[in-house]
Amino acid sequence: MAGSIEIRDLTVHRGSFTLRVERLSIAPREVFAILGRTGAGKTVLMEAIAGAFPLDGGSILLDGKDAQTLPVQQRHLGVVYQDHALFPHMTVRENIGYGLRMNGVARDEATARVREQLELFGIESIADKHPGIISGGESQRTALARALVLRPEILILDEPFSALDPSTKERMYETVRSIHRRFDCTIVFVTHDFNEAAILADRVGVVLDGRLRCVLPASGLFEVECDEEVRAFLGRR
Repeated sequence: MAGSIEIRDLTVHRGSFTLRVERLSIAPREVFAILGRTGAGKTVLMEAIAGAFPLDGGSILLDGKDAQTLPVQQRHLGVVYQDHALFPHMTVRENIGYGLRMNGVARDEATARVREQLELFGIESIADKHPGIISGGESQRTALARALVLRPEILILDEPFSALDPSTKERMYETVRSIHRRFDCTIVFVTHDFNEAAILADRVGVVLDGRLRCVLPASGLFEVECDEEVRAFLGRR
């Protein structure tokens, strides 16, 4: 079904670090949080799902198909990195439209879809500005618009709220909820914030020391039984 992710016996080596995930299934349209300390392997898992590098073992299936065999344009993924990774020499409008141009979308359709994203995220007033002179919240919305203009089935977010002030963060929580309702897509996001995971996610995968240790319902993050190390990480006794 569109938007499903299945991980089987995954091994990834990045320098001296190794990530291992025995099994993980993420359902279509689920909001799934990858939670862990800095350096635990959260972003490596996210990048593995995004297809950023070859796997050293195991497989990742997107809609039942081996992601490693799929061309990038057939993975139907949108990725927003923590630093937003906007092209500094392009305007906000050009950043949003970049993927459409690379995928050969006709000019009139691309223009209409970019305009739709500018309106959706309330960034029409900065459309012709460059990333260096817009705020962090505006950069975040631009990066989301650039990912969503391609209408992905899976949206992947790397610590999307860590650099935002509290009031902007609250607004972005509601933006993510709106994205989920409007685009009906699967959302996977990386975070080290327990409350963020509990507020936004349906389920939470806890990554510690390069291993996916457990998957918990977000509503029971501080209640469902888990092992001693996970309990200690979550601040439970």
